[in-house]
Amino acid sequence: MNILRVLPLILSLAACAPSGTHSEPGEIAADTQCELDGMILADYPGPKGQILYADGSTAWFCDTVELLSIYLNPEQIRRVNGAYTQDMAKTDWEAPSGHWIGIEQAYFVQDSSLLGSMGPTLASFASRADAEAFARKYGGKVLAFAEITPELVRLDGGVRHDSHM
Repeated sequence: MNILRVLPLILSLAACAPSGTHSEPGEIAADTQCELDGMILADYPGPKGQILYADGSTAWFCDTVELLSIYLNPEQIRRVNGAYTQDMAKTDWEAPSGHWIGIEQAYFVQDSSLLGSMGPTLASFASRADAEAFARKYGGKVLAFAEITPELVRLDGGVRHDSHM
């Protein structure tokens, strides 16, 4: 048997096998729901998020505060292959789509005047320059991922400075 004749078949079968490296961000569908509260992501403004787990599952989040809270304070220890948010310099605030960036490389703007799906949020950007331009226009403070603390993204009011939820 000539190896050159069967090589395409072998390669096509290998492409069908699960690789275990589920690490590319997906796209939000019309019915994609938030992992924490069941909200439909496409119905709300502001940056969204996703965590891709090694088991092949994806957890979607309607807000960066939720995304970062779970990423920094996971309830369960699960191997993460990737965590992403959207570059708001390249997508529409009211109906964000695509333009995924790794959260650890992102810059965030805290305390801007624009609201996300859960109210005050952390606007996300691929570049510091874009984050600074956004902060000049809408207010807020630019933070690198390394400056985001678990306290800042507490789901009981961290970014909102509100403990009455």
